[in-house]
Amino acid sequence: MNRINQLFNSNKKDILSIYFCAGDPALDGTVNVIRTLEKHGVSMIEIGIPFSDPMADGIVIQNAATQALRNGMSLKLLFEQLRNIRQEVSIPLVFMGYLNPIMQFGFENFCRKCVECGIDGVIIPDLPFRDYQDHYRIIAERYGIKVIMLITPETCEERVREIDAHTDGFIYMVSSAATTGAQQDFNEQKRAYFKKIEDMNLRNPLMVGFGISNKATFQAACEHASGAIIGSRFVTLLEEEKDPEKAILKLKNALK
Repeated sequence: MNRINQLFNSNKKDILSIYFCAGDPALDGTVNVIRTLEKHGVSMIEIGIPFSDPMADGIVIQNAATQALRNGMSLKLLFEQLRNIRQEVSIPLVFMGYLNPIMQFGFENFCRKCVECGIDGVIIPDLPFRDYQDHYRIIAERYGIKVIMLITPETCEERVREIDAHTDGFIYMVSSAATTGAQQDFNEQKRAYFKKIEDMNLRNPLMVGFGISNKATFQAACEHASGAIIGSRFVTLLEEEKDPEKAILKLKNALK
């Protein structure tokens, strides 16, 4: 069974997933960040594939991607860095990246390399659901790679149910249609959106992302979903501390 399915089938509550951009702040730091996050109880990790035009991301992750590319990170190098990662960690690992670099690498080749490294899934923010269905689903399923789709407050109920019926792993519930970035709390409108999706009783688990940065936002997300994804806040701490151990300890302290 895929490690993503194993995680959610365990009925674990308040799942914490952390995003970081491979190659930032240090080109050779990828494995150490992953190892450190698992050591400190993170349940799932999203590994960002840096791209020069990350349209769904706020300034923090844009800057991280720019720095990673400047450092020399590429998809080819990232796969090389991760070739023995499953000798060190056992939690689910998910790539998050844009379609352009994945297509340049070749989608089937990408899926094949994911299997070789033990990557469990991929989130591609600019991959339309219909294109996934028509062109990519059959390849991803052949290799057992979960393609995680995003929904926003603007996603209609019919499309949400269609995504739920034709994908597997979890659904990434974006807290707003804006770009990524830390928020101090969620307003009533966003909480109502979380509850509306929760009340649809989808077959896939839900994870909330975009804007999670502290105890208030993490708890609000976990109230209506299996857990939350933290990206910008951890990337900021990693940039400030230059040490994943210090960064994750600071973040976990903020969630208490």
